[in-house]
Parts: sequence; structure tokens; C-alpha cells
Amino acid sequence: MKPYSIGELSSKTGVNIETIRYYEREAILPKATRSSNDRRVYDDEDVKRLHFIHKCRNLGFSLKEIISLMSLVDAGNYTCKQVHELILLHAKDVSEKISDLRRMEHVLFEMADQCSQGNVAECPIIDSLFDNQLLETLS
Repeated sequence: MKPYSIGELSSKTGVNIETIRYYEREAILPKATRSSNDRRVYDDEDVKRLHFIHKCRNLGFSLKEIISLMSLVDAGNYTCKQVHELILLHAKDVSEKISDLRRMEHVLFEMADQCSQGNVAECPIIDSLFDNQLLETLS
């Protein structure tokens, strides 16, 4: 098993070095062992775990959700059904976020359509941002 430096781990997984350190501080990634010169040393299990975390982050999982998934994996007593339920719950959250983003997009395009793009100090976009009705539209 080849040991990896933090830089090598970062290159191998595409995860920023500062993010790796953050994951260690938050106990999402186990603290690295240290070499004789006190440098962090990682192994293939760390690479595998960090790939898992990185993929989860790319799928929009929160750190709390990743910790929950990892605790199931670490305990070794998870069922496919448990994981399936967590994935469906996350997919529902993603769908809700997409709906929220579409609503925001619609409001932004409506605001842009009101603008004449003229060289005057008055701007309907700024006016609409001060309008309380905009908040009701987004809620």
C-alpha cells in the first residue's frame, strides 16, 4: 500500500488541500497518520473515502448527510433499503431546490423585462428589489 502526501491525495481525488484539512477537523475524514517528519500520510482507504465524500458533495449532499451515510458504512450494518430511503429523501430536497431556483429565475427574467436599459438614474429593477411583494413571490 503506497502512502500519499496531502498534495498527492488532493491530486488523486480532486479535493482541495484546505478542504481535506477541514474534513479532518470536522471528523468527516479520519485524522491522517504522521510520518517521522510530522507530515500527514494517507493510504488507499483514505483515497477511497475521500472519493466517496467528493462524489456526495458533487451530488449536493450536505456534510451532515454525508456523515450520516458514512456512519452507516462505518458501522457496517446498513441495508440497501436504508440507503435507498436516504437517497430518495435527498432527491426530494433537490427537486424542491430546483423548483425554488426556477421560481427565482422567473422573477429575475420578469425584472429584467421591465428594464429599458436606459442611461437614467431610475431603474425598475432596483425599485422591484425594494418592493416587499417580490419577497412574497419568492416565498
